[in-house]
Amino acid sequence: MKAVKIVAIVVVAYAGIVIAFESLIGYFQPADETTIVITTTDRDGVSHDRVVSRLESSGQLYVATNHWVRGWYNSALKQLEVRVTQNGETVDYLAKSVTGAEHDRVADANRLPVALRVLTGFPPRYFVRLDPRGLRDE
Repeated sequence: MKAVKIVAIVVVAYAGIVIAFESLIGYFQPADETTIVITTTDRDGVSHDRVVSRLESSGQLYVATNHWVRGWYNSALKQLEVRVTQNGETVDYLAKSVTGAEHDRVADANRLPVALRVLTGFPPRYFVRLDPRGLRDE
């Protein structure tokens, strides 16, 4: 019975660490030279900015959901049109979900450190390809 209590305490403590880390990332949205600001619009027409990591693979621009909370991701795939701000310049893009071989290629080219995976609770990772507006891939 004591072992069960210890395991339960460890699980609860780990969940608390993940929730705290995810909350801090969402609140502070740390930005540097490897990040971009993606702007999505919700169904009420309200714009939301989110700092995300800028990824590249085979000359294409991508962003990834590396966390459990992914409202911007769902908005981007529903609306398809997003704005990206990087280095003070804002450009319109079309968002496309990445699957199959393309997903595997982007994941292999942009691996996450194990420590980050542990701190975020091992969420599933999804990618969005950002195509410059007018180059939509059907």
